[in-house]
Amino acid sequence: MERKRDTELLSQVLGSVASQISSSLGNIHTALQYLNAEPAQRGAEDGKYAAILTQSYYRILRLVNNMFDLSQLEGERVVCGTELNIVPWLEELVRLAQPLAQEQKLTLTFRSTEKRHMVSIHEGYGERMVWNLLSNAMKFTPAGGHIDVSLDFRSGQVLLTVADDGCGIPPEQMELIYERYLHPERTDPLPHGLGLGLPLCRRIAEGHGGRLLLTSRQGEGTTATVALPDRASQEYTLETDIFVPDGGFPRELVGLSDALGYRAFLHAQRGEEGQ
Repeated sequence: MERKRDTELLSQVLGSVASQISSSLGNIHTALQYLNAEPAQRGAEDGKYAAILTQSYYRILRLVNNMFDLSQLEGERVVCGTELNIVPWLEELVRLAQPLAQEQKLTLTFRSTEKRHMVSIHEGYGERMVWNLLSNAMKFTPAGGHIDVSLDFRSGQVLLTVADDGCGIPPEQMELIYERYLHPERTDPLPHGLGLGLPLCRRIAEGHGGRLLLTSRQGEGTTATVALPDRASQEYTLETDIFVPDGGFPRELVGLSDALGYRAFLHAQRGEEGQ
C-alpha cells in the first residue's frame, strides 16, 4: 500500500515537472519557428523572440538547479562555507535585482543595522536562497508594490529578512507551504513554478544551523526571515557541492527568471557578450 502511494506521488511530481518544462519548451519552439523563418517572412520582433528564448532557457535552468540542490540537501547535510562579510554581499545581490524589480514596477530596497559583519555562510547556497526569496516576493507583489530586504544582528543570530506588501498567502495554504511540490493541485499556475523555492531555502538555512520563518497576511504581504547562527567560519568543511551550470550567465536573470516578463531579457545577450 505504501509503495503504491509513493508511486502515485512520484507520478504526480513528475507530471508537474513535465508541465513546467513543457511550458518553457513551447515558448522556445514558438521563438525558434519565428527566428528560423525567412527574413522576408519575419517582422521587426527579432529581439522579442530572442528574449523569449533566453527567458525560457533560464527558467528551465533555474528549475533544474532547484531540483538538484534540493536533492543534494535532503536529510541532515551540513552546509558550511567560509567567513563572509554578509552586509556588502547581500547589498550587491539586491543591487543586481533592483533594475529587474523596476522592470516589474516594484520598489526594492536594502537596509542593514550594521555596515560590516562577518559570518560563516556558503556563498553559492546563500545566493540561491536569496534569489528564491526575492523571486517569490516579486511574483506575488503587484505593480506599485514594495519589497524590503534587511539584515539585523541580535540574540546571537543573523536575521536576513525579505518582506513584501503583496497578496499574501491564504491561511489554508500555509500549513503545506513547504510541501506544495508534493501536492500538484496546490502549485501556482504556470509559469510560477513547482513551489520548490521555499523548501530549498528552508534546507539551506537548516544546513547552516539556522531556520526559515514565514509570516503572512492575505492581502497585506509576506515576510520571510532566515535566522542564521552569528558565528565565524568553522573548522569542518562542506559536505556537499553545489551544481552551477549557469556559470557565465547573468545570475540574477537565472535566479529571478520565473518572476520576470520577457522584456527583462531583451538585453541579456548583450550582457553575456560583455562578460
